[in-house]
Amino acid sequence: MAKETGVKKAENTKSLSKYFRGVRSEFKKVVWPTKKELINYSLIVISAVIAFTLLFAVYDKIIAFLLSNFIYR
Repeated sequence: MAKETGVKKAENTKSLSKYFRGVRSEFKKVVWPTKKELINYSLIVISAVIAFTLLFAVYDKIIAFLLSNFIYR
């Protein structure tokens, strides 16, 4: 029994180190955005979030108005 747990720990350690070596090699393949690209992409996302928030707020106000004035009269 003691040998089996030792073997399993050794296999887990090997598997774990193999996993992290794979992660490291994949990170080397990643093409990271430049600072300018990152700023541009962030501004696009923030603008889209603000635009959709305003759009849904307008839809909500319209639906609330219609419900309060015409349906729940």
